Amino acid sequence: MTPLEKVRAEIGRYQHALLSFSAREHNGAIELVIELKDSDSINAKGLGLHTYYAPIHPRDIEHSQFPWTFQRYLYDCMHDYLVEMFLHTPQSRDAAP
Repeated sequence: MTPLEKVRAEIGRYQHALLSFSAREHNGAIELVIELKDSDSINAKGLGLHTYYAPIHPRDIEHSQFPWTFQRYLYDCMHDYLVEMFLHTPQSRDAAP
């Protein structure tokens, strides 16, 4: 099984109501891809939302604990992706004093 096939098999174990997961080879590396389901229906581009890409290190894919480390990495990436979707926070440059 290739590293990409191994990552795709692991991704296949997850299903989310709002997000879709996939993997791709990009510039010789494997990337986890996270994007909104039905992004066209919510005008994701107009809101400035994007697809999230996260590299997966080859040593992690080959490690015997890959399913567990992948789950943690997936959850961390989901958290980062959702936080990036904030349109305004108290730390925004245009925040009121």
